[in-house]
Amino acid sequence: MTDGVREPEEASLPDDAARPDEDRPPLELTEAALEALLFVAERPLTRREIATLAGTDRATVDARLGDLEVGLGTRGIRLLLDGDRVELATAPDAGALVARYVGAEAVRLSPASLETLAIVAYRQPVTKAAVERIRGVDSDYTMRSLLHRRLIVELGRSDAPGRPFLYGTSFEFLERFGLTSLEELPPLDVEIAARLIQDDELADRDAALGPPIDIEIEEVG
Repeated sequence: MTDGVREPEEASLPDDAARPDEDRPPLELTEAALEALLFVAERPLTRREIATLAGTDRATVDARLGDLEVGLGTRGIRLLLDGDRVELATAPDAGALVARYVGAEAVRLSPASLETLAIVAYRQPVTKAAVERIRGVDSDYTMRSLLHRRLIVELGRSDAPGRPFLYGTSFEFLERFGLTSLEELPPLDVEIAARLIQDDELADRDAALGPPIDIEIEEVG
């Protein structure tokens, strides 16, 4: 279930990393080398970026990521997967000790924030208007709060009239709820899933009709 979306441009690599260079021979992408790369990365990396840096192919990157995910399964670090992007994060069961060290207090989310976050998680990429249709209330403040807490992010713009922003969950969302990927989200209740499907149908209908047209009618005296 997705809205029409223009994919955001991929973050660019440094010029010397993005261009093939005969002076930079391919490097062996071992599990240890991949772990070290993700450890020092200041942001999530895409599989394409990893392949370009190592001078290898996508299949090799996918294989090493699979090896690393299994290898980290019982350790204090986890591999997070969000679409094409990957990142390292602390394991959920180590969160309390790490939070005590960095002095971070767990931020409690209101019922409205949790409800909105759940809709974004299962319906992404989703517009604010779609979230409000499902909830039945204005969600501007709640969406801005979730953006501020970096639990949701802007994914681009929809192709629908007006090109509204599309939202999805972030790596912080995965870390906060102890998930390694969106595939680990628990299955939806049948009734709730039906509501999301119904919203898809309404969104398709609205996109086909386009924005409402204001017609001025002159009174005849």
